[in-house]
Amino acid sequence: MSQPLTDDPDLALVRACQAQESVCLEGAFRELYEAYKDRVYNTCYRITGSATDAMDAAQETFATAFRRIDGFRFESRFSSWIYRVAVNASIDLRRRSASRPWVSLDRLRSPLNEGTPMDPEDERVESPGGAASRRELEGDIQEAITRLSPKMKAITVLRYMEGLSYEEISESLEISLGTVKSRLSRAHGALDRELTPVLDRHLLN
Repeated sequence: MSQPLTDDPDLALVRACQAQESVCLEGAFRELYEAYKDRVYNTCYRITGSATDAMDAAQETFATAFRRIDGFRFESRFSSWIYRVAVNASIDLRRRSASRPWVSLDRLRSPLNEGTPMDPEDERVESPGGAASRRELEGDIQEAITRLSPKMKAITVLRYMEGLSYEEISESLEISLGTVKSRLSRAHGALDRELTPVLDRHLLN
């Protein structure tokens, strides 16, 4: 059995949750939620491709964390564990809804409507045409990611959207470094095939 980690920055908060007779949604758990809610939602959004599904998966992630935190033994970092739960919740949700076609609600919004979670804060300085073109490109990229297999999708999101290192991905997904590199390589090839005609089209416009 591996030794518990003692350098986890979230150790004190997790221990505080575990010290309570019954975990509550306030106090230490609320601090963990506030620290990870955006990262969890963004991970779920990139994997599911839908704001609605991402919200459901994020809620399931924190519900799972709430139920299981008492048994957390620091065999990995809490951050790695919460990413793992978020990835699994997102993949499970997509599998359950595989019978229905994938249509992101965000893609149905007009450029004049409220922005999506992918919008940068400085979009207001762009020209309307530039903003619309960027949104279209972001949507095409998101669709390309969504069409990856669940395993390649998860590893792509953690690496390029969340900025995790190979070691952190290995810990989060409980796979070897070799598997991380192999899956990323396959994901690169798949995205190259998907995005080359998309990028060519946007460059010509």
